[in-house]
Amino acid sequence: MSAFISYIKDSIEELKNNVSWTPRQELQKLVVIVMLFSVIFSIAIWGADTVLSEVVGFYFQLING
Repeated sequence: MSAFISYIKDSIEELKNNVSWTPRQELQKLVVIVMLFSVIFSIAIWGADTVLSEVVGFYFQLING
């Protein structure tokens, strides 16, 4: 059990001292960019899905008369 506790303590120590964290202001800018692209990509997929759905529906109408 002491090995596990030692591992946890060492992990926390490494996170505090050895990991280089992105500055908070830059992180906020990057989050906004990711969210913006996610919304744009979602709208693009929705548009493509709508168009393809209409095309397939039109095709089946042609086949069935």
